Amino acid sequence: MLPGNMAQTSRPGAARPGHLLIIGGAEEKLRQRQILSRFASLAGGAEGRVAIVSTASSLGDEATELYRSLFGQLGITDVVGLRPITREEANDPALAAQLEDTTGIFMTGGNQLRLSSVIGGTALGRAIIERHRHGTIIAGTSAGASAISSHMVAFGTSGTSPKQRMTQMSAGLGLLSGVIIDQHFEQRNRIGRLLALIAQSPALIGMGVDEDTAALVSPSGVMEVLGKGSVTILDPARIETDAYEVKRHRPIMVSGVILHSLPSGYRFDLRRRRLLTPLRSVELSERQQTQLLAAGDKARRLIRRVAAEGADDSAPERARRRAMRAHRDEEASE
Repeated sequence: MLPGNMAQTSRPGAARPGHLLIIGGAEEKLRQRQILSRFASLAGGAEGRVAIVSTASSLGDEATELYRSLFGQLGITDVVGLRPITREEANDPALAAQLEDTTGIFMTGGNQLRLSSVIGGTALGRAIIERHRHGTIIAGTSAGASAISSHMVAFGTSGTSPKQRMTQMSAGLGLLSGVIIDQHFEQRNRIGRLLALIAQSPALIGMGVDEDTAALVSPSGVMEVLGKGSVTILDPARIETDAYEVKRHRPIMVSGVILHSLPSGYRFDLRRRRLLTPLRSVELSERQQTQLLAAGDKARRLIRRVAAEGADDSAPERARRRAMRAHRDEEASE
């Protein structure tokens, strides 16, 4: 059932779920900002109310400030930041209540296992699902994207060939069922681990999202590709594999997978597993381009710091130290 565990046909009068925006990480933040602009539009624009959930990031306050600034430049001034770091905090009803009346929820990058472990199954996690069921758009970038699905890539190694034990799966936040998502897909050579996952769990569709690229999933389960890269869909409906008998870290045989590599403007029906007619790209007006070019030095520094954390999702603490050193160097040079 896609998305958000909702049935394909809604009851008369039932609430209509919102969109899901699955971002592969490193989305454009300074110029056209096509992906963030689409989120802002679907969140209601100047009339919207957005919550930033930065639990995944060890630089949570900086990540919140960065996206608060970006959404403000895109016209949304009503922005609240949430960063529970323990399950006790995530179970606080007062914290979950801050999601009331939100029209958009944005989950930052960082460590997806931290995000799902802290929030999954808590009052805040249930509130996110409830807001989505009532029309709120939920977006996640990098780690936040992985956590959107019911089954999540927890961590793993890169490589082209699928191998046993090269990755581990865990439970995500449960907003999108029947799909497992991987991000930074082309840039970090992650096709092997996604193939390994669907070989072990062929009921799931594999979705790999490149950097500065997003999969926008509508309430009806139709995915539209945005951004500069591609979304890779791995459909294992006719798969043949020996994954069930391969031992240790040896290569897995995978055959019969249907692969779709879809750039911007293409659409894919996740329920029926078929390609749809592509959409025409919309050119921004000169005025819009001029408005979107504006970004201050402070925003640029924040972008560098937050991006540094996501450079190695297997070692967030090392990334945090690198980012802090870069920040001290910047302060010393000013």
